Amino acid sequence: MMEPYKLTLSEAADLIRAKRLSPVELIRSCLDRIEKVEPKVLAWARITPEETLAEAERLERLLQAGTSLGPLHGIPIGVKDIFYTAGLATEAGTKILKGFVPSFDATVVKRLREAGAILLGKTTTTEFAYFDPAATRNPWNLDHTPGGSSSGSAAAVSAEMCLGAFGSQTAGSIIRPAAYCGVVGLKPTYGRVSRYGILPFAWTLDHPGPFAKTVRDIAILLEGIAGPDPLDASTTFAPRLTLLASLDAPPSGLIVGVPDRYFPERSDPSVASAFKEVLKVLEGLGMRIREVTLPESFEAGVEAGRLIMHVEGAAAHLDRFKARGAEYSPKLKALIEAGMLVPGVSYLRAQQVRAVAIQAMRGLFQEIDLLATPATPTPAPEGLRSTGDPVFNLPFTTFGLPALTVPMGFSPAGLPVGLQLIGRPFEEALVFRAGQVYESATEWHTRRPPL
Repeated sequence: MMEPYKLTLSEAADLIRAKRLSPVELIRSCLDRIEKVEPKVLAWARITPEETLAEAERLERLLQAGTSLGPLHGIPIGVKDIFYTAGLATEAGTKILKGFVPSFDATVVKRLREAGAILLGKTTTTEFAYFDPAATRNPWNLDHTPGGSSSGSAAAVSAEMCLGAFGSQTAGSIIRPAAYCGVVGLKPTYGRVSRYGILPFAWTLDHPGPFAKTVRDIAILLEGIAGPDPLDASTTFAPRLTLLASLDAPPSGLIVGVPDRYFPERSDPSVASAFKEVLKVLEGLGMRIREVTLPESFEAGVEAGRLIMHVEGAAAHLDRFKARGAEYSPKLKALIEAGMLVPGVSYLRAQQVRAVAIQAMRGLFQEIDLLATPATPTPAPEGLRSTGDPVFNLPFTTFGLPALTVPMGFSPAGLPVGLQLIGRPFEEALVFRAGQVYESATEWHTRRPPL
């Protein structure tokens, strides 16, 4: 058998369930992999090898006694260092929270543990999940950014240090790094996943979500943690997920919309070329490709989202910033200072504009089943002073729509580029069906960085 760290999450789950792979073997393999490649990639804020092995041994004993907690039983996972972890520091990539140890788990972490997942440690984040970069490098080329703010989660999965990871997106912080690092990432529908116990940035924009090697892996992770949470009122209306049962349904006849503007003029040649090939593949798989006109309110809605992020970011940090503003990094400091200057009436007006755009997008989805765009305008930029441009992701974060990225090729320089598929609210299952059938028809997701 191949080295266990090379397995996909679903492959490892099947082997563990069949008792052909033990959780201890899998964890040891991942820890050995971390020891080998982490000094190059710098994806982890902290790891806990002793605690991790002890948990793997406990879960192994459960299996031997005939008890399985489900498809995540014994699976090694990383979580972004803004997710509260009881007894383990949560520092959000900033010296301002140095040494902060929560007394409880975020709901996502709690549900992962209950499902049998093993927390390897905390993955790096840009400071407070904004644009000031972490030290993390792109596994495909260490001189390029892995994206952000969920830098470590994307890089750790890409470098095969864990089989899945969780991050968050307020603009483009899941889809962008997943695309840059050549892995699958999901920004769920707003309200699909609880935000309780996750350091907030912008309350009406924050979306927790998973990274993994395949669409099936993402579906397993999402099904394990999604659902209503009385501690987060935004989730109380979310319907129950049944993803795996419908994942393999044929996508024939699905109507896939391709936007008439905004995305084409911003895509560089390598991204545009790869996306053109994607559309041919989807059409060959029985889907109907249709150019669609984005609503007139689309761009105004996106700009409203930017203003909302500034104001809500300033509000989230207001007390801490008043006390320790000099310690903030430059980009986040600038956002907070700008957000504090926005009048309340402008914020409310932005929410109104956003609501109009959301309604218009729902009208568009009466004509189509899915929207397809590139995940990013370019491959991962060179250098580590920027995490790249979230311009292709911010619209769907602002509108709260589910967005999935899967690898769709490589640039001439050998850097991954990603496809972005967007669906109606709470229709992750349909997005997954299209993403998986595209994945099955191509081999981009099977490639791994030369580490």
